[in-house]
Amino acid sequence: MPTLYIVATPIGNMDDVSKRSIDTLRQADLILCEDTRVTKKLLDRMEIKTPAMSYHQHSKLPKINDILNFAKQDKVLALVSDAGTPGISDPGNQLIEIFVKEFGESAKIIPIPGPSAMACSASIAGFSMDKFCFFGFPPAKNKRQKYFKDLLDQKCPVIFYESCYRIIKTLQEIEALDKEAQVVVCRELTKMFETVYRGKVGEAISKVKKDPIKGEFTVIVKR
Repeated sequence: MPTLYIVATPIGNMDDVSKRSIDTLRQADLILCEDTRVTKKLLDRMEIKTPAMSYHQHSKLPKINDILNFAKQDKVLALVSDAGTPGISDPGNQLIEIFVKEFGESAKIIPIPGPSAMACSASIAGFSMDKFCFFGFPPAKNKRQKYFKDLLDQKCPVIFYESCYRIIKTLQEIEALDKEAQVVVCRELTKMFETVYRGKVGEAISKVKKDPIKGEFTVIVKR
């Protein structure tokens, strides 16, 4: 029976990895990961010897066929992202869709829950998060203004991810559309230099600029 585990891994602090995640990765026949170099750091720390293969959004059909052929041998696969929960702003769900089309109900697709920057940021937002939207990453170039207009049209808080290279530009684009928007900007969640900036978007821009702009950012916007 084809088996695919979707395994959450730490978003920063390695101590956040669960025992179940470790056991699953040890018992799997093959680990599929965005970047084998990144995942190797976790595997080495946890003394996991399972072989790893890269799988990401640019993986070609021959590699996908290799993965499917491996699964057809009743091998156990485990999918991880570089950090956090696979399938959230990464190609994990593409692989699940392929598995479902190929194997139907005979496929066992099993989530191993754990860290997620989205859930982590929501838990400390200070806004009512009974209802919220997740917008993934903003477009790098085209359709950015439409993205931010859609974001600000929502009646509930919106969470999105951004890189250190575009965070200031992104916050400035939001400010240009709505100076009164309230934001929570989370930098390097669970890591040594974890920082959370709160306030109106203009205030957050000033605060972010005062610190080294490094790492990944998670942003929550509320109108």
